[in-house]
Amino acid sequence: MTRVLVVRAAGTNCDRETAHAFAAVGGNPETRHVNELLAEPALLREYRILVFPGGFSYGDDIAAGRVFATELRQRAVPEIERLVADGGLVLGICNGFQVLVKTGLLPGGEGQVVTLAHNDSHRYQDEWVPLHVATDKSFLAKGERFLFPIAHAEGKLVASDETLDRLEENGQLVLRYARNPNGSLRDVAGMCDRTGRILGLMPHPERHLEPWHHPTWTRNGLAAEPDGLRFFQQAIAAVS
Repeated sequence: MTRVLVVRAAGTNCDRETAHAFAAVGGNPETRHVNELLAEPALLREYRILVFPGGFSYGDDIAAGRVFATELRQRAVPEIERLVADGGLVLGICNGFQVLVKTGLLPGGEGQVVTLAHNDSHRYQDEWVPLHVATDKSFLAKGERFLFPIAHAEGKLVASDETLDRLEENGQLVLRYARNPNGSLRDVAGMCDRTGRILGLMPHPERHLEPWHHPTWTRNGLAAEPDGLRFFQQAIAAVS
């Protein structure tokens, strides 16, 4: 089975749900504290997928994901890049996306050129949002549609027009909101690096694993395949 490493830190609160999601689609997930990875970055060589789940790492005391990102950048980034070069996947969900942006792993190759700023509403938002896959750069299929919940206060993707033009041309602006909840520029809900093997997104696919997770299941019936299962199945397939 595909081995998956879910890395948590103080304040992470979606690690168990994320591990459960990978187990539900046939993966073999293991959760470890970030200190274990920092002490021995080479342990990544035992895994095919690395995941930074959602939550509020280190309380977002400086900015969302920044402390976690600083730790990784100093010790673990070379091994993360090796994992990607060997055909593995790196996934960051919500706070994990913020971490990947602040390490410079996303969009990659040029330091931190995008950020995730406070929502236009100036408040924490927890709601279901429709989104679609805009490119075929990542392991997701272009044109595919998902419905996932968001749960964040700093989810507005911000970058210069020049940077966004370049990322769009490269196909790196993978996920777009059909209804933009936070003011994210160009409706970006998620992006990948230039290899397509590192993907970050603000919505939570691990919160739509069961048919009754869907907010309208009592009116419209139970879906045969929840959107989150499809998402994680494709991640596993990409490294199998």
